[in-house]
Amino acid sequence: MLWSGGHTTFGGYHKKPGQAAVTSKTLTSLIIAALLPLTAPPVVADEAIGSYLAARQARYSNDFVAAAEYYSKAVAEDPSNPTILENAVFAQLAVGNVDGAVAIARKMEADGLKSQIAHMALIAAEAANEDYDTLLSRIEDERGIGPLGDGLIAAWALVGKGDMRAALTRFDEVAEQRGLRSFGLYHKALAVASVGDFESANDILSGEADGPMQRTRRGTQAWAMVLSQLERNDEALELIEEVFGSDLDPELEQMRDRLAAGEQVPFSLIETPLDGVSEVFYSLGRALVQDAGEEYALLYSRIAEHLKPDHVDAILMGAELLDSLGRYQLATEAYRKVPRDHPSFHAAELGRAESLRRAGKMDIAVEVLEQLAETRGDLPAVHVSAGDLHRQLENYEQAVAAYDRAIDLYAARDAEQWFVHYARAISYERMGVWDKAEADFRKALELNPDQPQVLNYLGYSLVEKQMKLDEALDMIERAVAAQPDSGYIVDSLGWVLYRLGRYDEAVGHMERAAELMPADPVVNDHLGDVLWAVGRKTEARFQWKRALSFVDKDNPSPDIDPDRIRRKLEVGLDQVLQEEGAPPLEVADDGG
Repeated sequence: MLWSGGHTTFGGYHKKPGQAAVTSKTLTSLIIAALLPLTAPPVVADEAIGSYLAARQARYSNDFVAAAEYYSKAVAEDPSNPTILENAVFAQLAVGNVDGAVAIARKMEADGLKSQIAHMALIAAEAANEDYDTLLSRIEDERGIGPLGDGLIAAWALVGKGDMRAALTRFDEVAEQRGLRSFGLYHKALAVASVGDFESANDILSGEADGPMQRTRRGTQAWAMVLSQLERNDEALELIEEVFGSDLDPELEQMRDRLAAGEQVPFSLIETPLDGVSEVFYSLGRALVQDAGEEYALLYSRIAEHLKPDHVDAILMGAELLDSLGRYQLATEAYRKVPRDHPSFHAAELGRAESLRRAGKMDIAVEVLEQLAETRGDLPAVHVSAGDLHRQLENYEQAVAAYDRAIDLYAARDAEQWFVHYARAISYERMGVWDKAEADFRKALELNPDQPQVLNYLGYSLVEKQMKLDEALDMIERAVAAQPDSGYIVDSLGWVLYRLGRYDEAVGHMERAAELMPADPVVNDHLGDVLWAVGRKTEARFQWKRALSFVDKDNPSPDIDPDRIRRKLEVGLDQVLQEEGAPPLEVADDGG
């Protein structure tokens, strides 16, 4: 089966080639248990049941705006219910209303209730007020968010109090915990750099003091700034090249250009202890995304942004999480917070266009990308996103034109991208320009050998055109080996075997594809054909009926022909093949 999914270009902004993950798997597993809240089943007053049930349903569907509204009503109706109160704090944080969350969290604490989520809100309030004594007392009383977060926040609070010696001790205590070394040392380096001790910051970030550190994007930026402050711009340039390569996004490109011009780049990543606390929440949010869930990581991004409103990385993280959770309106609002003059504005606009596309607002998404092309037309990613959008809208000629521009820009940067050739190949294939499509598919494989999606699409297309079937089979077998649980690819293997007349071999693969994608009309239709070919005609008709039941009448796929399926149900596959002038099943052989 073909695969023609979209390409989320803006996501790559945070995952450049060569960039390390924010934290290790070991670190993540160590902190999740300490950070995740535990709540008991609620006992809800009768008068609050309606609001509570509506709130629960809203939260279940990630409708944070409605959840915040209904939980607020439930709190008014049952103001002493711990679970309602905690969920109300959660909902307020999720929509970015930290002040509203704080008001409820204070009620919980006054009632003697302990809640990690409520503590998050209260820590945010105390940090924002630079009330470092209260913050330290909270952590000493174990009213924080867990050992890792509390250790780092306490260290930054000590920086805020001017007790750098005690702060460094706390950072070291975090770093000495199993799996948390990079976290502790990263924040320690930021702290000493924020007070102008760039030599010590360099020792930490370079690994001279404690061994090499994991290279993250923000950590690398911090180190480059430190080196520049030490008048070592050449080393900073080498660092950027080593970690990110030469094809940089605008923010890194701007830094590189300033360094190359001999400018002393200021250390602006963290300038105050409050910025440091913000960075703690941002760091933890990044660490929690994969394992603790996107909605929980969202709370951390919201607090990071609340404490440092110009923390663009936190804004982008929150927007990406909202998009992943299907809250497209909130995501577009978040993306719009990035200032137009910020070097990451293009990333925000690409993300906003993607959220608008997912929300079905295609015209607005196109407009966003067209405006971005006028101001940042030098960025290949802008044209790739435009091509992806036009491809989804089946405007294939416009898609090809956008991909052409992207490929020219990548070539000028000496950074050819396999995906752009792959996407342009899909567009050419849909336009019926097979020679150009095949050339682009093969170029994509040249740039990224054994890429399973490309192997699958090219192999499947060759099968459908009855061309180079042996090569097509080899391609699809390699794709299945790389992604054995991909229903699309397993379907392709079954289908090429069917086309080769190897019906018995095809059955198992097609049944497996139907297990992986039970509601896909194309897979069910293919399984019906294969079952018919081996004489299991009753089962074949059942599969064809299933295929028809899954056809989206409002958004039909070009890969499925409902009328053809109905004809097969009427007269059988043999008669349909005869009417189409295709070879009958019984004469198919290994050569197709």
